[in-house]
Amino acid sequence: MSHAEVVRFRAMSDSELQTSLLDYRKEQLNLRFQKVNGQLTNTSRVREVRRLIARVKTEQVTRVRVRVSKELKK
Repeated sequence: MSHAEVVRFRAMSDSELQTSLLDYRKEQLNLRFQKVNGQLTNTSRVREVRRLIARVKTEQVTRVRVRVSKELKK
């Protein structure tokens, strides 16, 4: 993962991350349909989208863990 991607995801708000996740999942679904229909031209995009979804989810989990640890320290 490049430094630019890390900065971009960390700069997003929680709602923006959720919106990005939904957009990536829609794209993933469309790529699956294209694959089944034999219309998929850029096969590497499937892998990219899968990894982007994982990165967004990782950022979301990290934020939850930080919030929980702050609450426990109080």
